[in-house]
Amino acid sequence: MIRKSLHRLGQHFLQVQSAIQPCPCHLRSFHTHDIGLAQSTVVGKTSRRHSEILSRTMASDITSGLDDTQVKLLAEECLLVDEKDVVIGSASKKDCHLMTNIKNGMLHRAFSVFLFNSNNELLLQQRADAKITFPGYWANTCCSHPLNVPGETEEEGAIGIKKAAQRKLKHELGIEPEQVPLEDFHYITRIHYQAPCDNPIWGEHEIDYVLFIKKDVTVDPQPNEVQNYVYYSPGQIKSLLKKAEVDEEKVSPWFSLIAENLLDGWWKSLDDLEGIKRHDKIVKL
Repeated sequence: MIRKSLHRLGQHFLQVQSAIQPCPCHLRSFHTHDIGLAQSTVVGKTSRRHSEILSRTMASDITSGLDDTQVKLLAEECLLVDEKDVVIGSASKKDCHLMTNIKNGMLHRAFSVFLFNSNNELLLQQRADAKITFPGYWANTCCSHPLNVPGETEEEGAIGIKKAAQRKLKHELGIEPEQVPLEDFHYITRIHYQAPCDNPIWGEHEIDYVLFIKKDVTVDPQPNEVQNYVYYSPGQIKSLLKKAEVDEEKVSPWFSLIAENLLDGWWKSLDDLEGIKRHDKIVKL
């Protein structure tokens, strides 16, 4: 019931966008009687069919040549939020990452995991070249989205976010859930950022929950998700960022923003994380 309600709210979000600035990519994703009404208002009954055909063609063109596995993941249903991180609906991962929608204000919920080993080194991953957004870029341990599914919409104590993080650590890095218990994740704060990809069709616009966890784990990456991983010290992170400045390496925008503005202070507080938690505000970077 909750999931259906969130999906209807997501449909309404795109209807409003379509009425303001008609765009076939907005009309494509949600084929219900409600979206039909919005379409008929904008283009009329006769042209609606043409718009639907054009939209399907555009959708096919957008994903043409992309990795099949990653394209299938675009159907996952993410949570739409407002700038206060209040859930207002849901939409496909694909719609959430299209710059046409981002420019019209679409914002979704995400998370970034920072996993440290017993030597206080941070586990980084290099995203697979098969990834649709930021392929080949270095990023923190794991970055993804809670989905509009039972369990991951729970908000008390950010438990839904932690469940999503546990799921994706297994999916991307092969880290077993028992190695990263939910109770060992620390929700630090939220950041709000926006960034286009190298391919201007795609981008990010997220309210990103930062999760810290300190564990020694067994890593077995999924090649379609992760092509390389390393454990880095603070000094090595700084070196990586400098290489990115001169295009010797590629670093994801969310990790760059966090590393350049917040990570140093947090790293020094690994043994006192309660002192750095800020749940009452969203940091805009």
